[in-house]
Amino acid sequence: MTDTTLSQIANTGSSDPIISEAHQDGTSLMRQLAKHCRLYKGANTKRGLIQLITTVSAFFALCVLMLTSFMQEAYGIAFLLILPASGFLVRLFIIQHDCGHSSFFHSPRVNNWVGRCLSVLTITPYDFWRKAHAMHHAASGNLNGRGIGSLDTLTVKEYEALPKRQRLIYKIYRSPLSQLIVCPVLYIFFVQRFPPSQTWPLLKEYNSISFSQSWRSILSLDLALIVCFGALGALIGWKPLVMCYLPVVIITAWIGGWLFFIQHQFENTYWNYDNKWDFHEASVRGSSYYVLPPLLQWFTGNIGIHHIHHLCPLIPNYKLQSCLDGNASLQGMNRLTLLQSLKCIRWALWDEDQKKMVAFSDLKTAHR
Repeated sequence: MTDTTLSQIANTGSSDPIISEAHQDGTSLMRQLAKHCRLYKGANTKRGLIQLITTVSAFFALCVLMLTSFMQEAYGIAFLLILPASGFLVRLFIIQHDCGHSSFFHSPRVNNWVGRCLSVLTITPYDFWRKAHAMHHAASGNLNGRGIGSLDTLTVKEYEALPKRQRLIYKIYRSPLSQLIVCPVLYIFFVQRFPPSQTWPLLKEYNSISFSQSWRSILSLDLALIVCFGALGALIGWKPLVMCYLPVVIITAWIGGWLFFIQHQFENTYWNYDNKWDFHEASVRGSSYYVLPPLLQWFTGNIGIHHIHHLCPLIPNYKLQSCLDGNASLQGMNRLTLLQSLKCIRWALWDEDQKKMVAFSDLKTAHR
């Protein structure tokens, strides 16, 4: 099978050919790509250390400049530093993310402690998030495996079977304002402060993490945040701390929320039930390749190369571009530019018959 054929299978610019050709040789085509990706797994300690040191140093330098400017009433300078500081906090979260996959450094112990330290800055409980994210990877695109760690998505049939009140709740939840502005901020500041819910009212089957598996990580970070930010607030004052760091975290949450949305919520993504679901197919067809300008790709730690990340989570962010460059087929799959990604905002439901995401306005029977 040629690289051209492989590209056609997972290229979301097609429709029917994607499905028909993907089933000609079963999952073996996807496994060829997975075999290529595995060549790039494994940490490079030197590259990891350089990335960690430079990112942490730049982030703290920006925070010090921002706080100093604010305390000296140079509010314009402080304001201008918020966005680059947010960019570096996104990059720090990507490092924490890689530590959660045990890909950033060779030692699992080093990965875990670096991830836990960074969680104080990202205010995201490391061990809890690591488990939730592993569940996301294990069941991405599986309609029987939906749950914590993923963006909750209903099928058209499930939505239409809901009572009117629950349809309204889901419409509000899946609205652009909720998904991209409100929910990311609520999640990072409030939802992550407590053990997760074991159910979701709109789904009968919902996978979650038990209280016994989550409380220690969440409570430990809550206490660390009180101690660290409490001491910093007492030292420099609460006003400059809140006025400077709060918007940095909010913008980081918005960026992270958008990235997580666009990684799987594109029109010709992949969803299937247990009996037809395949890990490699879900990774290739259900994850996007977000083609970003070089500077944005750098700040986001190559996470836009998401189809490769799902095929092999053990590839650290600093090797993803090399893996992509080494395979022509992967370069043509599921490509989304910034402009194209904006069109994905309207997608809210998975249509099992058409095998694609649809908007509420696309439903034949309108529920208002």
